[in-house]
Amino acid sequence: MVPGIVTVRTTSSRLPRKCLLPFGEGSVIQHILRRATAGGVDPVVCTSVDPSDDVLEEIARSEGVPCFRGSLINKLKRWSECAAHFGLEAFHTVDADDPFFDGAEMRRSFKLLTEGGWDMVTPTESSSAGGASVGYSLTANIVRRAVQGLPEEADTEMMWYHVAKVPGLRRAILPEIDPAPVKVRLTLDYPEDYWLLESVRRMVGNLAPRPAVDDLLRRNPDLYKINWFRNEEWAAGQAAKKV
Repeated sequence: MVPGIVTVRTTSSRLPRKCLLPFGEGSVIQHILRRATAGGVDPVVCTSVDPSDDVLEEIARSEGVPCFRGSLINKLKRWSECAAHFGLEAFHTVDADDPFFDGAEMRRSFKLLTEGGWDMVTPTESSSAGGASVGYSLTANIVRRAVQGLPEEADTEMMWYHVAKVPGLRRAILPEIDPAPVKVRLTLDYPEDYWLLESVRRMVGNLAPRPAVDDLLRRNPDLYKINWFRNEEWAAGQAAKKV
């Protein structure tokens, strides 16, 4: 099993408490934890110490998943402390915004990290463009080094921006397997994202393998239009968070 740090908070502004929205037999976060386990990823909920996230610790406990609580806005610090707490030398990031991640892709990413001697393996280009199929594989050491020198409560939501500044960083991009990846936005930030994701879930089920999800979207090419227009707005928001 790949160690997976599930990054989640309830304090979302565009879609409030999105991780608690219903998604089949449970909420989005419950789905994320169950999909991770089914996909060969051993999840740890990594949330904040803010009282608003007490519910996430309760959900983790009910799902039999360990939980770590740390900084509200310094995500890198939270990851670093979480990894140290559980004795992880490396881990894969599981974003609770990405309900149809691909466990096989995550395992492939982690294998590349550990066998290739990299500090960080970034997602495939299609995943970063909205496909949301795989996260980052990182060594605990590179995360610790990225945190050094930052203010205690620095906003590190755009973690890759800070990790990229670490001197001597050894980084690889996870290669695409599909020569023609599906054009789609499968991340959860806006109401339109939820409409698409819930539609996909109803048609293929919560634990459908990612190839089945992609096949559905290929057979229904207009589905992506539900929320694709949000990609430009999302990208602008990500860029504005850089410091």
